[in-house]
Amino acid sequence: MSIDQTHYRTPVLRTPFHARTSALCQSNEWSRWAGYTTPERYTEVEHEYFAVRNRASLFDLTPMIKYAITGPDAQRYLNRVLTRNVARLGRGRVVYCVWCNDRGHVLDDGTLFRLNETEFRLCSQDRHLDWLLDSAYGYDVQVEDVTERIAALALQGPTSCAVLKGLELPDIEMLRPFRFAELDFDGCALTVSRTGYTGDLGYELWIDPAWAEALWDRLMEAGAVYHIRPIGSKALNLVRIEAGLLLPHVDFMPANEALRPTRGRSPFELGLDWLVDFDKGHFTGRRALLEERRTGSRYRVARVDVEGNRPAQDAFIYHDKKREAGHVTSAMWSPTCKRSIAIATLRTPYLARADRLWAEIYVPKELKWEKRMVRCRIVDGPFFNPPRRWATPAGDV
Repeated sequence: MSIDQTHYRTPVLRTPFHARTSALCQSNEWSRWAGYTTPERYTEVEHEYFAVRNRASLFDLTPMIKYAITGPDAQRYLNRVLTRNVARLGRGRVVYCVWCNDRGHVLDDGTLFRLNETEFRLCSQDRHLDWLLDSAYGYDVQVEDVTERIAALALQGPTSCAVLKGLELPDIEMLRPFRFAELDFDGCALTVSRTGYTGDLGYELWIDPAWAEALWDRLMEAGAVYHIRPIGSKALNLVRIEAGLLLPHVDFMPANEALRPTRGRSPFELGLDWLVDFDKGHFTGRRALLEERRTGSRYRVARVDVEGNRPAQDAFIYHDKKREAGHVTSAMWSPTCKRSIAIATLRTPYLARADRLWAEIYVPKELKWEKRMVRCRIVDGPFFNPPRRWATPAGDV
């Protein structure tokens, strides 16, 4: 009997931008994302946060999982897998989407690009190739993981369009939100989409890995006058909370990783019911979601204002300071909004009594933790949603 002792030799993957990111990562704080090593922060998180909100920032998006879905049945297959109606997605457009298991619980969320009539690209946080292949049975479609073939950067911030103009990309300011364009970058094909995870004006750039470092260098050169700064996952997490965007494994547990079925969350419970189209025909989870629509949801994700200036991370939320109504999954003090904000999961009966919610938070005081009960208020929509995010043509500041 022999024991395999080679597991420790399994390499951590490096993105095509690693030579640039590692040289700039002064903190030497790294984390794993889909098998890749990525910076948590380069210098100070606060500096990176304000780069997103006030100037321009670069985030290495390469570890995001990318699937090429092609074939005559690609649209019909995706309509079977996703809750949205893919038939309404035109060429050159991008949509936010989710996919569920048979219980109607969300497996993951992501973005879907329509390249042409029979070619799509699906991007997600986690790997789902086995599930996608199982779902493809009976369809004339090919599903392939192309993550390592595409390098990606997120260029985000109020001056991001001005930075792209420095690359002399034609009419880039006219690219509308959730659209993408196929452009030329020094003889290489470059895809630019007006998408992002920051709730701000921004773009995502997709290119052949062989051209990754050249693209990084040109962006840093063009953005120098705008004080462009690379950012890590910690700063990105702050700005996505302000945008009210959900993060798998934090704000909800993907259904394939939930230890109990009750830990799964449906699109309705995540506040994503607008992504569900019952009129398009059958899709995975449709029966369960129809039943939930009839009987009502157990929980609901809500954006919450928290009284005071202390983040309510991992706080429990109570009704009238007595009955447990839910819990906070993400929280921060927002420098831009100038208030404490949070994303929370609440039991639906308490949504109608939202004016009597309290958060139990603990703050350090000398050598002990002090419990405080502070008021909460549910807010509609994102905490931060500037007009520049949606403006076309995009502005330079």
